[in-house]
Amino acid sequence: MNIYFAPLEGIGGYIYRNAHKDYFGSIDKYFSPFVVTRPSGIMKKKELKDILPENNEGINLVPQIMTNNAQGFCKAADQIAQMGYEEVNLNLGCPSGTVVGKGRGSGFLKDPKALDEFLDEIYSTCKINISIKTRIGFYEPEEFYNLIKIFNKYPVYELIIHPRTRMELYNGSPEYQIFDDAVKLSKNELCYNGDIKTKEDYEMIAERYEGIKSVMIGRGFLRNPNLADEIKYGDTLDKNKLKEFHDRLYSDYKEIYDGEKPVLFKMKELWFYMADLFADNEKYIKKIRKVQHLSEFEAIVSRGFKELRLL
Repeated sequence: MNIYFAPLEGIGGYIYRNAHKDYFGSIDKYFSPFVVTRPSGIMKKKELKDILPENNEGINLVPQIMTNNAQGFCKAADQIAQMGYEEVNLNLGCPSGTVVGKGRGSGFLKDPKALDEFLDEIYSTCKINISIKTRIGFYEPEEFYNLIKIFNKYPVYELIIHPRTRMELYNGSPEYQIFDDAVKLSKNELCYNGDIKTKEDYEMIAERYEGIKSVMIGRGFLRNPNLADEIKYGDTLDKNKLKEFHDRLYSDYKEIYDGEKPVLFKMKELWFYMADLFADNEKYIKKIRKVQHLSEFEAIVSRGFKELRLL
């Protein structure tokens, strides 16, 4: 299967993508964290910077757009096409309360009629390929059966389905039976997304959905950046390589951010996921959470890499 890197807001930007590509690779497509549009097109300078081709050399990147305004989507898609990209992705999956409250992300799924009209306009207007990342509904899984009828009306370049509703957030198990039906009902190419954290998780999905060509992984890569190499080639994670990757990120964050706090925020977020790679990590993780200065962080991490054992 093709393996995609999910659009992880906050941590999955171009700094992380470049380091990940250089040390691990094996990703067929990276998806950018969403950019928010206005009717005039793109959005914040920070978001534009993240998808600039010069910041993503050698990376097969798909910029993601989140909006419920068709005019804004088309303007942003045109800007993205002018950068040389051949595909954009529509975010219908983000469950964040602030996003949902504005009728964007998974909040758009609450109004299928408006979504249908939106899709009709963007697919009849935009010349770039448009893929969709979606949840199966807002309140109930059964909402998916109406949504798939809508998606089937349009030439969706790829339909990436996270089989949970917005209300489920990331709790419980994915609704695999809904994805079973998606395989039967969809007229468009499908990609599975959700709860692939280990090679064994991937193998379960690959066996259950033999006809699916692609999977998307998010938090699994933050936990284990080597996961794609492990899946494709059986490569086990090397602690020295992991430390080099970690130190590269740390160095790059220090270069682009002013002050200690934003760098510490990024690294603490990374360790929130990566800690699961190590046995008996509790003492070190508590110290990392409490640290207030980069010098303290460096000392703790240095000891941790020397003393902790990979699981």
